[in-house]
Amino acid sequence: MAQEQATDMISLVDVQKHFGEAHVLKDVTLRVAPREVVVVVGPSGSGKSTLCRCINRLETITSGEIRVDGVPLPAEGKALARLRSEVGMVFQSFNLFAHRTVLDNVTMAPIKVRGEPKAEARQRGLDLLARVGIADKADSYPAQLSGGQQQRAAIARALAMRPKVLLFDEPTSALDPEMVTEVLDVMVSLAEEGMTMVVVTHEMGFARRAADRVVFMDDGRIVEQAAPDAFFDHPESERARAFLSKILSH
Repeated sequence: MAQEQATDMISLVDVQKHFGEAHVLKDVTLRVAPREVVVVVGPSGSGKSTLCRCINRLETITSGEIRVDGVPLPAEGKALARLRSEVGMVFQSFNLFAHRTVLDNVTMAPIKVRGEPKAEARQRGLDLLARVGIADKADSYPAQLSGGQQQRAAIARALAMRPKVLLFDEPTSALDPEMVTEVLDVMVSLAEEGMTMVVVTHEMGFARRAADRVVFMDDGRIVEQAAPDAFFDHPESERARAFLSKILSH
């Protein structure tokens, strides 16, 4: 057991990522401990979303190494499908299946990928919808839900696979302001329950409230990382100070 504790849940070492001529991740080394909540912030185009997408291999890295729970990212096939089931992802744009009910969206992967019995998956799906506050929407279709409800359904769907890690890529940026809080509240509760999370977001209040560590990226590099209070109150780099002065003054 002690050996397990020593394993980073996520580790990236010297990761490089090119899109053609563009060098979007530069020498990125990052370790995330089990149960840790890491919030990644920085200006648009700094590589935050690409970093997130590389961790579950939606994007392939050019060089370097990424491990999840001590295991290098598999290239393809069943091992990659297994990894994807262990690393849940919540996107900016919900990505729910429009022609299926909310409950079907949540139960489909556990039934098809994990082979869970339908009755068991259905009960767990209902429990998860209750957990994110939309138990009454189980039989609705995504188009009948508000954006905030759709995103909470997407979180329930990610949780249904019993992931070891949850990745969030700008989960509130497509939402109206009054819906942001209902999604962030669910994320805070997950953090408090000990879910390992990497969250790319512009929501600095969430970062201060829920993060164990804030990672600041600029131009494809990790410029600095610190506990939330230290980062927001005493940023070390000029770039972080400039970034914070822009966003916190609005």
